[in-house]
Amino acid sequence: MTREDLAARQAALLETLLTDAPAPSGFDPARLRIEADVLLAKRRKLVAYLRPDLPEALGERFRPLFDAFAAERPKAVTVRAREYADTFAAWLVTRGELPKPRWFQRRKR
Repeated sequence: MTREDLAARQAALLETLLTDAPAPSGFDPARLRIEADVLLAKRRKLVAYLRPDLPEALGERFRPLFDAFAAERPKAVTVRAREYADTFAAWLVTRGELPKPRWFQRRKR
């Protein structure tokens, strides 16, 4: 197997784990789904740690809303965790799930 082939297989595997894409050939889709769920839970937990205001404000809605956000915007390697958490918060405001922050309202005046 060439480096290019290996890189392509790794990219396909990563895409499956982060975006719910079909499993690459040679991989068990059920096992990949488990791994993808674990990675999603890890990101959700990290976002809750970095932005405890979000799960506090959303309550039971935090998990399904985060999962919907993560499905639309998989975390890229180049994006820091805090930036990802802040992007989630902005996404919530844009969708009307959270009120606009006070600093934003004051700046508009």
